[in-house]
Amino acid sequence: MTIQTTNSTRNIKTNKMFKTWKRIGAVALSLTLMWGLGPAHNLSDASAASSSSCGKADHGLSSALKKGSGVEGQKLQFTDIDFLSQTTGRAAGKGFLIGTSNAGCTWQSIYTGQWQFEQLSFPNNVTGYALAGVKGSSATYLIRTDDGGSHWKRLDTPGITAFRHIDFSDKNNGYGYTYNGAYRTTDGGVTWTKRGTPANTRAATFVTEELGYAVVVVPEAGYKLEKTIDGGKTWTTALRVKSNTWNGADLYAHGTQVWAVLYGDAGMSQQSYSLYASGDQAKSWKQVFAQSTAGAGPAPGATVDDKGTGPANPGGHPGNMALIGNQTAYLSAGSPAADKIGIGRSYDAGSTWKNIEVKAEGYSSRISFPASKTGWLVVTSDNAPAVYETTDGGNTWSPKISF
Repeated sequence: MTIQTTNSTRNIKTNKMFKTWKRIGAVALSLTLMWGLGPAHNLSDASAASSSSCGKADHGLSSALKKGSGVEGQKLQFTDIDFLSQTTGRAAGKGFLIGTSNAGCTWQSIYTGQWQFEQLSFPNNVTGYALAGVKGSSATYLIRTDDGGSHWKRLDTPGITAFRHIDFSDKNNGYGYTYNGAYRTTDGGVTWTKRGTPANTRAATFVTEELGYAVVVVPEAGYKLEKTIDGGKTWTTALRVKSNTWNGADLYAHGTQVWAVLYGDAGMSQQSYSLYASGDQAKSWKQVFAQSTAGAGPAPGATVDDKGTGPANPGGHPGNMALIGNQTAYLSAGSPAADKIGIGRSYDAGSTWKNIEVKAEGYSSRISFPASKTGWLVVTSDNAPAVYETTDGGNTWSPKISF
């Protein structure tokens, strides 16, 4: 009898302790979500879904997001994604921003309003920058948040044409790139200093204050890739690519990696383009592929013996690239003609390349890879806009939220 009474008492105490720690754990998780992503608002009960519905459907956010002043009357559509770690990140769209701190198991609304997000750049979990527009206008603005994304303020950039890409290394230091120029800020976007770039520049990127790269158009000849080691004061030619068309370029660099997307013509919902890579700071280059298409013609640098196509063929359009370390690179793409998404991958700075079809409908995509094999993908689609996660380098993808 004594033993039974002791065990019963012990069980009662254990149950009380379990319930107490369970409540503490729930509070801790709630605080983590709020502190990790800024003040939470417009949350529905479904955003705190149980593990049985982890990463399923829209987490009950569709109706909540459409209450925002910038979202009514338009379809929810993702435009960009930015992850700080393998668990914490944000996905943006036209008039909304959502976030997760548990690898996409649950999502919360961070912002709804006028801003139509185009690109995110969060150097930390509190301060972030974005390029965004507003409904009814073609202008693009630089905006900043200091509370994780809940509130945004516009930053004036007098004398600078609209940025088409931004990249911040911390809350104060970053670069902004226009169609033909590069600018640097050291005070959180309040003031900007123009960096020297060659004439006819169509894309530029700086790895450090001194080291930078640029893609230059050479009329009637093609493209040049140029390099500076003195902050843009002088430039030297690192690569020449022949092309009958020169419709712009995208440029990415990280560590010793440099990647250039060179565009040819577009037509019949198809895009011709070439991808070039260097793993030694532009000393040597490889043509990774040259995607020539029937609807858009030859790709820059294309030969009779082309080196294959990009992801999401036929006629796939590039999204963005993610570079990790000195060897790993990913490229996202979407094909409006085929209504499918794909990514390409290299683990050796472009010496070898693999295209992988993502089992998702869509016509464009963007990626964010916080680790070499863990990455996130947003899909723009008429029927199934969604966020996907991979933990095996893009071989397989799991949906984490879809509208």
